[in-house]
Amino acid sequence: MSFIVKLLLLSALLSLLIKYATPSLVIPATAINALIIVLLPPVIMAIALLWRFQAHKQN
Repeated sequence: MSFIVKLLLLSALLSLLIKYATPSLVIPATAINALIIVLLPPVIMAIALLWRFQAHKQN
């Protein structure tokens, strides 16, 4: 399967999950929760890039 098709399917699945599953979640609107939501994606990306950099450096 092509990378683009996989990415499209994953995106559609995530979109449906956000649309139908998240309204049932009750997340209080606090400053800590806002910080977590805003800062979590860059932190995950930084960890992934550092991990990839370390793996590339070892080869």
